[in-house]
Amino acid sequence: MQRADWAGVFPAITTAFLADGAVDEPHVASHVQWLLSSGCRAVVPLGSLGEGATLTFAEKVRVIEVCVEAAGSAPVIPGISGLGTGECVALARAAAGAGASGLMVLPPYVYRGDERETDEHFGAVLGATQLPAMLYNNPIAYGTDLRAHDVERLADRFPQVQAVKESSGDVRRITALRERLGDRLALFAGLDDMIVEACAVGADGWVAGLVNALPVESVELLRLARAGRADEVRPLYEWFLPLLRLDTGPKFVQLIKLVQQEMGVGGEAVRAPRLALAGEEREKALELIRSALARRPAPGGSA
Repeated sequence: MQRADWAGVFPAITTAFLADGAVDEPHVASHVQWLLSSGCRAVVPLGSLGEGATLTFAEKVRVIEVCVEAAGSAPVIPGISGLGTGECVALARAAAGAGASGLMVLPPYVYRGDERETDEHFGAVLGATQLPAMLYNNPIAYGTDLRAHDVERLADRFPQVQAVKESSGDVRRITALRERLGDRLALFAGLDDMIVEACAVGADGWVAGLVNALPVESVELLRLARAGRADEVRPLYEWFLPLLRLDTGPKFVQLIKLVQQEMGVGGEAVRAPRLALAGEEREKALELIRSALARRPAPGGSA
């Protein structure tokens, strides 16, 4: 199996909605093109940030199609998730049919399986296509924890497994994965406010959130962090951190979309049960966002 090029900034893209709640397909397409033109290497639709859990099966497939057409030769790596394994297998096959370059495979929503059940779920999805795959570990959100030996077991069974998105928030997981698996798999930071620390212990890339609003800064931050240029990383990271931390709370979708709106590259509409921020909560978020953006470093400069 051909190995994908797993490195760089992979935006977990937001899903834009029209006033009537339908997916804004033209905006999704233009957003993908803008992110790629800003230096991102691939796009990841239908993740948690993309509100994949609220989209119908048909909407998910259509979003993949829109992204593939907009991305040209750049990889599209959709998130594959659902309540049931059968649904996820069907989505993986549909993604392959729609032209996806790879898959980001999640554990099931809601039900927290034991080791045997988790292996069977991932195995069924991974075995549904020959596409290269990234395993997504986010025990905080999904209650299923893929530890280094779990990843190794799946990688031994399925050559499709080529990367891991690590979103536990524990940077030691990157170290443990590298120690156990060497360079067999590409390792990606999955929370925005751990990217510099993750690169310091061997991460190859970043499935990023705030990149939806600030791609140039995101690409530059990863470049400097991977190069170990600490003196240049520090001021950029310190400036960026208040915004990057918006990626780590329950309302990260609303907050990141609000940053997009402030940057003029999206709107804050979300799909229920999420609601756009309101009242004092929204005002405090805007105060933080606007304060950070007022100090935004000039291109090629420092904060």
